[in-house]
Amino acid sequence: MKLRDLSVLFSVILIVAMLIIPFPSWMLSFLIIINISLAMLVLLTSMNMQESLQFSIFPSLLLLLTLFRLGLNVSTTRSILSKGEAGKVVETFGTFVVGGNVLVGFVVFLILIVIQFVVITKGAERVSEVAARFTLDAMPGKQMSIDADLNAGIISENHARERREKISREADFYGAMDGASKFVKGDAIAGIIIVLINILFGIIIGMVVQGMSLPDSASHYTLLTVGDGIVSQIPALLISTATGIVVTRAASEGNLGNDIMTQLLAYPKMLYVAAGSIFLLGVFTPIGLIITGPVASLLAFGGYSLSRSEKEEESNDEKTEEDSNALKKSTPENMLDLLHVDPIEFEFGYGLIPLADVKQDGDLLDRVVMIRRQLAIELGVVIPVVRIRDNIQLNPNEYRLKIWGSEVASGELLLDHFLAMSPSMEDDVIEGIETIEPSFGLPAKWIKEEKKDQAEMLGYTIVDPSSVVSTHLTELIRNHAHELLGRKETKQLVDHIKETNEVLIEEVTPALLTIGDIQKVLAKLLKEKVSIRNATKIFETLADYGKMTKDTELLGEYVRQSLAKQITDTYCENVNTLQVITLSSQVEKVVAEGVQQTEVGNYLSLDPSLSQQVVHSISNEVEKLSMRQQQPIILCSPAIRMYIRQLIERVIPSVPVLSYNELDSMIEVKSVGVVNMSD
Repeated sequence: MKLRDLSVLFSVILIVAMLIIPFPSWMLSFLIIINISLAMLVLLTSMNMQESLQFSIFPSLLLLLTLFRLGLNVSTTRSILSKGEAGKVVETFGTFVVGGNVLVGFVVFLILIVIQFVVITKGAERVSEVAARFTLDAMPGKQMSIDADLNAGIISENHARERREKISREADFYGAMDGASKFVKGDAIAGIIIVLINILFGIIIGMVVQGMSLPDSASHYTLLTVGDGIVSQIPALLISTATGIVVTRAASEGNLGNDIMTQLLAYPKMLYVAAGSIFLLGVFTPIGLIITGPVASLLAFGGYSLSRSEKEEESNDEKTEEDSNALKKSTPENMLDLLHVDPIEFEFGYGLIPLADVKQDGDLLDRVVMIRRQLAIELGVVIPVVRIRDNIQLNPNEYRLKIWGSEVASGELLLDHFLAMSPSMEDDVIEGIETIEPSFGLPAKWIKEEKKDQAEMLGYTIVDPSSVVSTHLTELIRNHAHELLGRKETKQLVDHIKETNEVLIEEVTPALLTIGDIQKVLAKLLKEKVSIRNATKIFETLADYGKMTKDTELLGEYVRQSLAKQITDTYCENVNTLQVITLSSQVEKVVAEGVQQTEVGNYLSLDPSLSQQVVHSISNEVEKLSMRQQQPIILCSPAIRMYIRQLIERVIPSVPVLSYNELDSMIEVKSVGVVNMSD
């Protein structure tokens, strides 16, 4: 063990020994000086710390010092009552400090007890109790503030973790200080009792055992007892003061001395007022200018010096600011900051500020964090930080979402209403403000809170404003996830896989494919709502087929086929039958013949009338299934799947297009519609 650890253990053993073994007078004097030194060191340390957690060991240290002081009291009491002495230090405090006058010493001792017990200890105990309660009450708000800063990109994950740990340590510290302050209070009470016991039994022992007269016995033992009481209460007073400083210390950029001088002398003109008051006190009272004059002069000189320093600092600050502004204007590189575009921006009018304001119970920031986590699990991609800000240019209840600076959707919310969606087409039972549900475009109404229970009994789906906007935000980010996956995000994903499968990554990139090629394949999958969370499977497929082709469209098809089980599970939802719309052989032939092969890749080139006819026929079949409340899924051959997808992408982008190779062999396929050219 280290010497520091051994010294602490030895100190604890010494405390136990003082309670049991009689120590010689010279050793007691040595230990009393150590006690005073430790108390002074604790006080100076508490004054120089900037925040309470820098002295987090204080509660435990306070307990040890209190036990050490009580151990000394026991040893000195034993020595006084058994030998009639307690060493040079106690004798000096009993004779020299109080002038050998027992009454004066006893009064000084009582004053020290009153100061410590009634003033400092009582105040420190109350502050500790309140600080502990307020710290625990503020923990949830501080945690939400950290999550909000993390979500806004102001701090990193590591910084957020450090701040959470600090909050937890603050709660533990103030809770411990609340209990530790009771040690100081108990120590003051014990000091009074020990002094009374020493005086009473000292007089009895002096008369009975030593054969002294009552006045001599009372004078001798009272003088020693008072000296012992004062020598123990001085370090106790220092420790109590340190306790008060620790629990009342607020976080700042300097120590206590620096803060006191900075803040106390923050207004130099007040020194002139104080100087004038002291000067007039000497003029109009018998005190005289001999006493008040020097103090008033010192205050006036201090005010003059501080005022001059303050003016010089202001002049230097203005000059520095002017130089900085001139430098910014003359430096073209600073204009680059204006070119930054956030991947995702969520803006709202001032009427929707309560949604994001934690103080008004707004939970939008927490919901955004959960959205990012949900989509990371669902899609396998880390969504960039969502920049949330208010915009006075928007209507009070309006919000909008931007992807790479371009608006992709907007909507309006009524915070004092609920969104009600009817289970049937007829929606006239409940009165409300007609609107459209923003996520899925369903007809809905904004209803007041008093009609919420009635609407629920009638089968309406009731959604609060926070859920409306979070659902809309989730769907929008999900639909645009492929736009948010850039080369930087792809490189991060590659590095993440490389940590556990370095061989696979080295085989794929840069030997076969570049980061840009991989990004195109992954973005293609995300665009069609295929999760890329099974990245290992995806990269294994790229390693197999990247040797044969560099066409990212074709590589994407190979990857989809390798994820057949995943894609099938997405649409089957725990059933063994998949209902699909198939293409007739004529349609498949027309599309296959329209594929043009070039050196840079393949593309579909159909006559406009044929394209329109195919799209129209597919739209009709999709509409039929939608009317029956069934999800339309188009199934075709692998060779033309991506071209059918390209053909209908602008008309019905939400309809999935699968190939036969993308279906699990255990799934039964049932055709519920056929696309023909005659339609």
